[in-house]
Amino acid sequence: MQWYLSVLRQYALFRGRAQRKEYWMFVLCNLIVTLVLGLVGSLLGVKETLVNLYSLAVLLPSLAVGVRRLHDTNRTGWWILINLIPVLGLLLFIYFMVCDGDRGLNRFGDDPKALSSLR
Repeated sequence: MQWYLSVLRQYALFRGRAQRKEYWMFVLCNLIVTLVLGLVGSLLGVKETLVNLYSLAVLLPSLAVGVRRLHDTNRTGWWILINLIPVLGLLLFIYFMVCDGDRGLNRFGDDPKALSSLR
């Protein structure tokens, strides 16, 4: 849960780097919240409304953590637009998200994995 809240606290921070764990834990929490809201919404008869409001609320944090994750792999944040290409773009984006980040300093900042091990 700390990873999810950490991303929400940095909801509009597009600078810096995010390690794999931060990105994927946020994605997992989003999936769980979406499923729960979908279930509650379908019981209340407003399934799409709850899920759509939640998706809108986490749109900016999702984009920000995606850009920071791309930075960790030494790619510019503009690569997030690859998702606009159907199927192939999504597959390439997923590949970028599962790649290990650069060790040490890159043009986007310090290695978040090294920084977290120092704490």
